[in-house]
Amino acid sequence: MKYFLFLGSLFMLSTLQAQIKGVVQGADSLQTKPLKNVKITLLRAETTVYSNEDGTFEILLGKQSPDTLLFVAKGYRSDRLVVTRSDRFAALNVVLVSGQLVQDIVVAGAKNAHGISKMKTLHVEELTSAEFRKAACCNLSESFETNATVDVSMSDAVSGAKKIQLLGLDAAYTQLQFENIPILRGLESTHGISVIPGTWLESIQITKGTGSVVNGYESMAGLLNFEFKKPKDLPRMGLNVYQNRFGRSELNLQGGQRLSERWHMGLFASGAAIYGQQDHNQDGFRDQALSNTINLLQRFSYQGPKMEAQFGLQAYTDDKTGGQLTFSKQTPEGYGMTLNSQHLSVFSKTGFFGKKPAQSLGIITQLKAQDVNGFYGLRNFQGKERRLYINAIYDDIIGNSDHKIKAGASFLALRILQYAGQPSGAAQLGLTRTEIVPGVFAEYTYSGNRLSAVVGARYDQHNLAGGQFSPRAHLKYALSPQLDLRLTAGRAWRMPNFVVDNLSLLASSKTWIANQTLQPEISWNIGASLVQGFSFKKRKGTISIDAYHTRFTQQLVADRDSIFDMVIFKNLADHSVATVIQTEFAYEVLRGFDVRLAYKFQDVRALYNGQLQNQVLLPRQRYFANLAYQTRNKHWQYDLTYSRYSAVRLPHHGHSIPWALLNAQLTRNFKQLECYLGGENLLNFTQHAPIIDASNPFGSSFDATQIWAPIMGWNAYFGLRYTFK
Repeated sequence: MKYFLFLGSLFMLSTLQAQIKGVVQGADSLQTKPLKNVKITLLRAETTVYSNEDGTFEILLGKQSPDTLLFVAKGYRSDRLVVTRSDRFAALNVVLVSGQLVQDIVVAGAKNAHGISKMKTLHVEELTSAEFRKAACCNLSESFETNATVDVSMSDAVSGAKKIQLLGLDAAYTQLQFENIPILRGLESTHGISVIPGTWLESIQITKGTGSVVNGYESMAGLLNFEFKKPKDLPRMGLNVYQNRFGRSELNLQGGQRLSERWHMGLFASGAAIYGQQDHNQDGFRDQALSNTINLLQRFSYQGPKMEAQFGLQAYTDDKTGGQLTFSKQTPEGYGMTLNSQHLSVFSKTGFFGKKPAQSLGIITQLKAQDVNGFYGLRNFQGKERRLYINAIYDDIIGNSDHKIKAGASFLALRILQYAGQPSGAAQLGLTRTEIVPGVFAEYTYSGNRLSAVVGARYDQHNLAGGQFSPRAHLKYALSPQLDLRLTAGRAWRMPNFVVDNLSLLASSKTWIANQTLQPEISWNIGASLVQGFSFKKRKGTISIDAYHTRFTQQLVADRDSIFDMVIFKNLADHSVATVIQTEFAYEVLRGFDVRLAYKFQDVRALYNGQLQNQVLLPRQRYFANLAYQTRNKHWQYDLTYSRYSAVRLPHHGHSIPWALLNAQLTRNFKQLECYLGGENLLNFTQHAPIIDASNPFGSSFDATQIWAPIMGWNAYFGLRYTFK
């Protein structure tokens, strides 16, 4: 009862406060544009917030009224605005004038490392570079170690590939983008997540449920958008060095250079290697595949009076060797695995400004070539992908900024080849497909004082799947200045790639049975979330709860239960559902000491062996805690993350046991140098006998795909980050 009274008191207090929101723009002699990271302070209340990427902000008026809003941005003249309680739910439009004739003002402040965007209509959870520093974060798969929303697990015990899951569904059902450009699709979807360094990231935005129609038709579970560090914000040179006790080494570099007043260049380089021969469980197999990875990215940015543009080129090579300790490329004895990926892509983003401040035309283009070759034991794999993507987006307002519209067209041309070998005597699997997908879309956004809504639809004409209509709607209502309700519903679809989507299942002796005439996967997703902000003892916190339900009207599933020595791919109609409920509590207990607690329940079912059963290897429950403390002088930072997972269902009616994972890191910050020391799996829990029949890898019972927990013991690592000014 005391708990509910406490929550009720917080709710009553929040309703008494007034909410001020608006947008901050910067004006010079050439143009007016939204400003991000503007420091906005209520002087009497001593409350400070920072404007978002699109210049929007939201702040709570204190008990003392009137008060003065102070706007401070580097390179612009500061401005003040008096506000009173009569401005409750007011929408402000503040324009700061360029301060080229006065000295620059240096603004120092801290932005939350993790949080749910209050200004966005959609449920968007943002992770910043400060959040990534809480863990080793040497590649993208490790960027979610301190996050409860996205789950990361190992797909098989031979390659050691990592996979991510959102709303209980694999990454294939989540749209992945690099600054609104498709990434990690097709042949990259299985191993690409471990190739991109986490130190290149500026932030990650996690959108649950079907996202905006502007971004495409594939966001069945949600959308992950990765923001890389921008060329104009990069130091002259920054490096990250990492080493762990299992023989993994990494060196990541990034640097920026100003080429002219309007042109900037950024260069990113990464080299990673795993050379440690680990066999923790003494089954004769390497616990992690040996690997060598080189990744290069060069990008340019241009900012002019009538247009902005970004151009880039990325290339990487990733080579993995796994299997028995006796196997190597030079001496191929015993069971082995090799996988070599070659990637080359070029991209561009151009934006043209109209006569009105809110009028613009953006064009996104991408060309990509991907080749993957390798084998698991006696089973070969080969893949080739060529992709062209174009997306044109027109932005404008209707009357005023409360009514915005986006419209445009997209085009996808894809040629993909996937070939997988089978055990002796079985028919080989080959799939070559050409996709031509033109599409059109439109989206309307209403931004009121308390109600905002995004309603959109797109139509795509697929040469194989036919016409596909995808309506989506998102609504946000401010029940109080601190309590937001969000609702979402929409349709999404994709064409499955049953070979590459299930590449890890090659690490077994099971025969694949598949109908190579594929049908599109189609789903409807509905969801709701409540986010309550509060202040207790002058320290801020949030309580959030959300629930999402995904129902597939068509889905391709891999049935591992029907026949012991087979994987049967089935097209199911209305026999696949996923319901996920998550609640999270975040609060600054003491100055510099932040606590996050979360609980997640996942009910993901499909028709396996003629019965509606839980998905294999997916925990139904997860408990999460993250403790982060930074000293007042910011010299020391301590981070601790604990996750406990429930038992999972194994194929053929087996079950695992519950288990827990504990990670910790200590960071020492100097002026330009950060040194960190950390440990992973400190409870030293490992899965017993992760490979079934490891002594007979070419026999009919061999299976290295039933992985539900770590297969390696505790890990220790150290590293440093250095910035050359």
